[in-house]
Amino acid sequence: MSTLAHVFEAAGLSTIVLASMKEVAERIGPPRTLYCEFPLGRPLGKPGDAEFQTDVIRRGLALLDATEPVFETHPTVIESDETPMSCAIPPRFDPDLPASVDEAKGLRAAYDRAVAKRGTTSVGRTIGADDVPTALDILHRWAGGADWKELPVPGGNLLGVCHDVRTYYEEAGLELVEGPTPGGRAAEAWFYETTEAGKTVMAARAALKEAGAPFPLWFYMAPAHR
Repeated sequence: MSTLAHVFEAAGLSTIVLASMKEVAERIGPPRTLYCEFPLGRPLGKPGDAEFQTDVIRRGLALLDATEPVFETHPTVIESDETPMSCAIPPRFDPDLPASVDEAKGLRAAYDRAVAKRGTTSVGRTIGADDVPTALDILHRWAGGADWKELPVPGGNLLGVCHDVRTYYEEAGLELVEGPTPGGRAAEAWFYETTEAGKTVMAARAALKEAGAPFPLWFYMAPAHR
């Protein structure tokens, strides 16, 4: 949206961006921005609350009078209410391994069952299931200070690796969930907030940022709103 705002402005159309991701909006710099710290996918904040949604729209429309680039922040912060899916992860087996590596190995049987049932997998964009523990070991080392330039991930495509690691986990996790299939955001919350792999990805992401890695490289290792 922030990039499209520049395109529309160049064509003579005034725009207002309701930004959910502050860092992205600040980098791209659309002419008129109202940053709303709401859960991603809820640009007007509170579902079913017409008064609150109207307030957001009014604050956005008030920016149309700005003659210089303006970046305002909505005063209300709404925390995500997405509940992580409930999934029993196998217990640790090898305490000598990094926790995320041991965890990934423990989930392999569930992943294999899931693939056998469906006859297909979405893992494989960059690495296969066999490479997931190796990738997590490297991310673990990055998080601990290893030089990301000297220790590349398998396949060389970091974003693809992170996608395959998360997909591997979600396919295995869904095999272990009892009851109705949870929504996509619940699976995302489970991965990043409860698994050792998710924590490792986020720690490696923070380490790359601190080390001065290019913005797109570390930023898109996880969903932008995280």
